[in-house]
Amino acid sequence: MAKKFSKTNVNFWLDTFLLVVFLVLCWVSIVLRYVFPSAGNAEGWTLWSLDYLAWSDLQFFTLCVLASGILLHVMLHWTWVCGVVFNWQRKRHGGKSATIQDSGSGTIWGVGLLIVICNVLGVAIAAAVLTVQGPVTP
Repeated sequence: MAKKFSKTNVNFWLDTFLLVVFLVLCWVSIVLRYVFPSAGNAEGWTLWSLDYLAWSDLQFFTLCVLASGILLHVMLHWTWVCGVVFNWQRKRHGGKSATIQDSGSGTIWGVGLLIVICNVLGVAIAAAVLTVQGPVTP
């Protein structure tokens, strides 16, 4: 007989997964920073058959997994987040009605926030791409 996952079990295992992924990201970052020589001098160096570039790719992949897990975590707790914001607004306005009152408007606010975050990241990446400079040749 299969057991049903309760919300508490899902949250526990997601949080455990996020902790493990965070620790892996920390470990890979420390390996890149302190085990390998600097990126410019790391050519030919390997650790467990992976060179600096492969470890860097592993770091980015781990970061993407962590970001996806955090996004899922926030999505699973979105009703709670909206409730906290609604209560803050209600207290701030003396108990009067606030903008986030139901799950529908909370979802709209969440999607709007996600769009804003994606646009800010996109602009920051575009700024980096447009202002990167290659090596200076003598």
